[in-house]
Amino acid sequence: MKHDPIIKQMKTIFLLFTLTFVVSCNTGVKESQSLTDLKIKKASLIDKMETIGTELKKVEMAISKLDTLKKLVTVTAIKAEINNFNHYLEVQGTVKADQTIELHAEMGGTVTAILVKEGQNVSKGQILATLDSDVIDNSVLQLETQLALATTTYERQTRLWEQNIGSEIQYLQAKAQKESLENNMKSLKAQARKMKITAPFSGIIDQIFAKTGELTSPQMPFLRLVNLNKVYVESEVTETYLKAIKKGTEVLLNFSSIGVSIESSISQVGNFINPNNRSFKTRIDLENPNNELKANLLADIKINDFKATGIVIPSRLVQKDSNDQTFVYTIEPNGSNHKVIKTYITEAMNYNNLSFISEGLLSTSILVDKGARLINNNEDVKLVHY
Repeated sequence: MKHDPIIKQMKTIFLLFTLTFVVSCNTGVKESQSLTDLKIKKASLIDKMETIGTELKKVEMAISKLDTLKKLVTVTAIKAEINNFNHYLEVQGTVKADQTIELHAEMGGTVTAILVKEGQNVSKGQILATLDSDVIDNSVLQLETQLALATTTYERQTRLWEQNIGSEIQYLQAKAQKESLENNMKSLKAQARKMKITAPFSGIIDQIFAKTGELTSPQMPFLRLVNLNKVYVESEVTETYLKAIKKGTEVLLNFSSIGVSIESSISQVGNFINPNNRSFKTRIDLENPNNELKANLLADIKINDFKATGIVIPSRLVQKDSNDQTFVYTIEPNGSNHKVIKTYITEAMNYNNLSFISEGLLSTSILVDKGARLINNNEDVKLVHY
């Protein structure tokens, strides 16, 4: 090492001072010496000790300055790199189905038959249950007899009227009677249809509330029908992210309870801010052919609210000074050593232990990694790995 001769010289000087002190102290103390002589000699020895101490400190300081390798902090370094950076806003959402309904009987009555079971697939228009319709059925039978007679009478009066035999009044009365009975028949058959509960769309019987033999009414839920072939996930997002989230924004959904993850995008952004929690709703439409996703299932959502390409570094390298300014330590060659430079940066965003740096670094920058918390600006360091 080039400083070795100088260090040896310093040590030699220190040794000479020490020998001088030892020799000067080796004069001995004679019993015949007076008290005054002894005090004078003591003061002289103290002066020499102070002189040697002062020179010793100078030598130590010179050694400290020149023998720096013994004090260098050992660090490792990494190179700044250009990479893709993604930031995600993490929220929770709930699975919902557009086609989900609680069916009610349109008329009150006794449940005579429930024709489906929970979990059963049904088709649109399929009869799911029936209510007691004996009174209506009997009325229909009676009305059919009356309508048959009224129709025959009307047809006879029509022939007579066409032959100018019958009177107009008889013809009009027969016509009115027939039409009145026909209207009554339509009304009764409509009532009879209401005694049957049918599926308004194809789906799955999720839950049956009514029981055979019980009375039901339009106010009482009879069963729940759902169609899970197409579902959507609804979530609420704070208004702070209103500009960052749009239709088409990429999302990652994780349904942890069933071990399913899906990549999708925002289908709709709400146009209303909830005044209570200052949030807006988002909707993510999903295909669900196997019916894996159930209504009200919780989803963990990662919304990709920021993406860019640039300098990306580990967040552990980023520090802040007493003025709350962000910096990292970069490395520059310094003779046979390396010097660290406190480099101020702009950290635009950080996520998942990675930081996106918008200003302050180049793709050629070398950053201190391990040891970054042990060094100071412009300090020489020992670089052991890069």
